[in-house]
Amino acid sequence: MKTKFTRLNLAERIQIEKLFDKGLSASAIAVLLGRHKSTITRELKKTHYKTYLAINAHIRSVKICSAKNYGRSKISGNKKLYDYVVKHLRKTWSPEQISLSLKKKFPNQKHMQTSHETIYYFVYLHSKKSLKEELIKQLRQQRKTRGSRHTKAVRDVKIPDRTSIDERPEEVKGRQIPGHWEGDLIVGKEHGSYIGTLVERSSRYVILVHLQNKEAATVRKAFEQELAKLPKIMRKSLTYDNGTEMAQHKLLTKTTKMKVYFTHPYSPWERPTNENTNGLLRDYFPKGTDLSVHSKAHLKKVQKELNERPRKVLDVRSPIEVFKELILDKIPL
Repeated sequence: MKTKFTRLNLAERIQIEKLFDKGLSASAIAVLLGRHKSTITRELKKTHYKTYLAINAHIRSVKICSAKNYGRSKISGNKKLYDYVVKHLRKTWSPEQISLSLKKKFPNQKHMQTSHETIYYFVYLHSKKSLKEELIKQLRQQRKTRGSRHTKAVRDVKIPDRTSIDERPEEVKGRQIPGHWEGDLIVGKEHGSYIGTLVERSSRYVILVHLQNKEAATVRKAFEQELAKLPKIMRKSLTYDNGTEMAQHKLLTKTTKMKVYFTHPYSPWERPTNENTNGLLRDYFPKGTDLSVHSKAHLKKVQKELNERPRKVLDVRSPIEVFKELILDKIPL
């Protein structure tokens, strides 16, 4: 029996953009999306295997007239819905997050619900020029350049007494038990400025750490200061990469009682929660910019905004909601 062909939808194209940006081949992307290799190959050939932008590709694939009708009547013609969508786009929520939030907030009001595709059409086809430019900047999926596809050579790791992730208890991997964290640094222009990130695996709650430099003592003290604010039940372990800024991990463990585990060299997928969060944070702190201009107060503002954003993986709850539930609202946040 011949398999029925279905066109790529916007959600699939967004996944293609993400995966292609990470350097995956057409074959690998096809496997992950459950699509035939030729479908992905044809899609990427349209851009000559250069920068692939999901929304541009999707708009090209539909008739502009039907796209206009689809987006205008649903959002532009409903002031309450319009205001909600624009407000949350300005807060850097993704169209999918807005769509899910609308369903949760207005479960019995169909006129206040819309798909993420309709929101994309609204931004790109129906917004006035000034608003369109502003909203496009907010869309997290808008990528102008693609990162290097070359694999780095593995260097010797020079961190004394490190404990490999291979020795990390299975309970950490499952996310059911709270208090296990992943950590990393966001690096600024010419490797001259840094922001520390700590993400709790169960709730996806993020802590941003203001750093003067990436010296091991500086990073340790800054991390200790933030982790000390947490209750003991939320301080079980920290999984980190092989950056030498974590060379004083034994002192960190002594102070916080958190065991530190190190991933294998150049294996960011072993810290998936942190990697995903860092991707979200790049909307606030673009690559190639000076991160030292951001004050501690600004970092906390971004931290609050990100932790209040609903996540599909959390059943449309926000990290702060889940985090508070996990610690039974015993500390003010």
